[in-house]
Amino acid sequence: MNHPVQGCGIGLRFQHIDTIADSKPPIPWLEILTDNYLLPGSVQQDYLLEIAEHYPLTFHGVGMSLGSTDPLDTEYFNRVKALVERVNPAWVSDHLCWTSVHGLVTHDLIPLPYTDETIHHAAQRIRQAQDILGRRLVIENVSSYLQYQQSAMSEWDFLCAVAEEADCDILLDVNNIYVSACNHDFDPLAYLNAIPVERVREMHLAGYEDRGTHLLDTHGYPVSDAVWKLYATAIRRFGAVPTLIEWDNNVPELDILLAEAHKATEVQAHVLA
Repeated sequence: MNHPVQGCGIGLRFQHIDTIADSKPPIPWLEILTDNYLLPGSVQQDYLLEIAEHYPLTFHGVGMSLGSTDPLDTEYFNRVKALVERVNPAWVSDHLCWTSVHGLVTHDLIPLPYTDETIHHAAQRIRQAQDILGRRLVIENVSSYLQYQQSAMSEWDFLCAVAEEADCDILLDVNNIYVSACNHDFDPLAYLNAIPVERVREMHLAGYEDRGTHLLDTHGYPVSDAVWKLYATAIRRFGAVPTLIEWDNNVPELDILLAEAHKATEVQAHVLA
């Protein structure tokens, strides 16, 4: 079932799953939210196995909690591993953050303090996760709305150091970079220019909401003009990296989502020409 992932794809959402399964529109690849498909014998998993026969797939999770101080949830990882072995996605990704503490799940992607201690802690947990899954992980930068007084470096230096020590790849979310740059008043180009080209496996694009005092990463709107511009700069640096349109709230008709993916394809082609 493992197909090469190329071009600009979309996230597989329940609103579109029947259309995709029935009519099989020409989509370069699909990214699934891993956590929605972990129950063996479920309708969701049956749909996934059918779609995996026809489309290249990647797995994108929110449950690894790679930055937490809780032990890794081995039951969760074993379910992910079972699904990985059954579907054989092109790669498996999650976020460089923490989502749980003392056994309580926050259902949010909470950033980490950017310190040497946190680098070693997160990298060790990523290596442990990679050993369990037998897969090299791809870790994503999150959008953030707070900063820690303990932080001793920039977010991009932290991300690079974790990826280097863990020897994992990076899912570069261009929208998250822009949102955090506006919220914390840093130069998004400094972020892009610091990331090692050879580690970037995938990019994400999404829409944010302007709350006046801050930008909120909602995945509920079209990609903004400013993020398209930053994406073009990213393509100049990183090349034709597989790119995904994330749209999780206010999910539009499939044609609108595919039009956003087509726009990403056009940006890539224009830049690389």
